[in-house]
This record gives sequence, structure tokens and C-alpha cells, in this order.
Amino acid sequence: MPLKEKITLTHLRNARRDNTKLPILTCYDFSTARLMQEAGVPAILVGDSASNVILGHDTTLPISLDFLIDITAAVRRGAPLALLIGDMPFGSYQASSEQALLNTFRMIKSTNCDAVKFEATDEHAPLVRALSAAGVAVVCHLGLRPQAVNALGGYRSQGKTADEAKKIVALSLLMEQSGAAAILLEAVPPEVANAVIEVCSVPVIGCGAGPACHASVIVTHDGLGLTKNQPRFVPALADIATPLREAFARYVSDLTSGKYPAPQHNYTMPAEEQTKLRAWLSNVARASRP
Repeated sequence: MPLKEKITLTHLRNARRDNTKLPILTCYDFSTARLMQEAGVPAILVGDSASNVILGHDTTLPISLDFLIDITAAVRRGAPLALLIGDMPFGSYQASSEQALLNTFRMIKSTNCDAVKFEATDEHAPLVRALSAAGVAVVCHLGLRPQAVNALGGYRSQGKTADEAKKIVALSLLMEQSGAAAILLEAVPPEVANAVIEVCSVPVIGCGAGPACHASVIVTHDGLGLTKNQPRFVPALADIATPLREAFARYVSDLTSGKYPAPQHNYTMPAEEQTKLRAWLSNVARASRP
């Protein structure tokens, strides 16, 4: 069912209170966002995963703040009723608190997003406090942090040991105490998410974090079969790649064979205007002869 009301952070909080689930999908363009709102998708993340699935980079590191602002604004225009989370890319908040504040305010003012997400460490607690004090809804991304892929040595699940799990739980609690509106856990065992839910009172969004999370998000392109390698936690929603390839091949075949364009694809010039055009061309041809 299409969305009928504006989805806000209250709906996410109610998902925790009522033990319901809030679906979240990634989106990067106006047209897809419009379809998502028509399909009833309540929340959308414009993730820095656009670096991979839209721009073709191997990591999320190269994507710029300007690009993310542009596509986040486009998604907002397509889905004005969805809860919209804008992602803060690598380099937009690490240099200083002043840089982080200014860039976050710019993201919100330029896109009208409802919340921002960034990959958090202990050192970001003062930033979360400052943003929260300014009225910004902050989603703190913990567990696997793709922007730290080089430091992690690759995309590896986190929290598999008790010591790693304790650190994630402690960091989640610190982020909540600093004013985070929600915690996003990526690629952690369900036990870690369960522990975070037990000690924290804010909603927990899972991205490969088990069934207890109050909301779950996947990269839409993964779920539609548009990427070569999908994480194990992504459900197969549809195979869009095959019909797309077939459609592209059909266009190539129709055009090269002469099947397209057909008469029904052409615009019509009135007969009297055709007569005028032929007469004019005849005069031009005579005038151009030596």
C-alpha cells in the first residue's frame, strides 16, 4: 500500500516499543524513490553504498558529499513521505568537529532529510552530543564500518568474539548516552544485536544483524540481483538483471534489424505541410546546381 502519512523517527521508536519491524531500503534516484513510496516502503537510506552500485568504485571511500547531497535531495523529491536518512561520506566528518557540524547541517538543509548516519567510534561521542544538542537525529553505524575497510583489512563481519561483542555493546551505549537517535549494526551475529537491544533503549537497525532488530536495511541493488556478489544476509527479492539484459538486447536487435522505429513511433506532418517542404527542397536543389 502507498504511504499515506509522513513517516518520522516516532515510527521507528514505536517499532521498538511495539515489537514491530520497520523496513528500510537504500535508494539513490528520484524515479526509484517514487516507486518505493508507492509500494509503501516507510524508510529510505541514501547510503554511501552509491559509491559501489552507482559509481562503480570498489569501496565507499571515493564518493563525495556533494554527490550524496544531490541524490539525497532527489530521493526526497521522489518520496516526500518516507523517513529519509542521509549518509555522511568518508572525509566529511573526520577532520574536526567544526567540519562535521557544518557538513551535517548542509546535508540536512540541502536535502530535507530526517536523520543523518555516520560510522562512529568512541572519539565521535562529542560530535554526537553536539549534533543532538542542535536537534539533529543521528544514526550511529557500528559493527562492520565500510569506511574503515582499509584499517579492518577487508569487509569482515564483526563481534564474533566475546571481547569484540563487548566493545560494540559498550560503544552502542556510549552513543546512546551521547544522544544518538538510533544504532545501526552491520554484519554482526544476532547475539550482538540482542545484547545491544538489552542494554540500550534507542531503536536498533540491523544490516545483517539478526531478527531482533527493530528495523532492517539492505542495499536495494543487492536484493534485486543487480550486483555480482550479494552479502549472505540479503534476501533475493527479485532478479531484475535478467529482464534488463533482455530488454537492452531487444532494443539493439529491433534497431539494427529495422524493426524500430516503426510507423507508430513517428510524428505526423500534415499533407499540405509535406507539399510545402518538398517544394522548398526542390527549389534549394535547383539553386545549388552549378
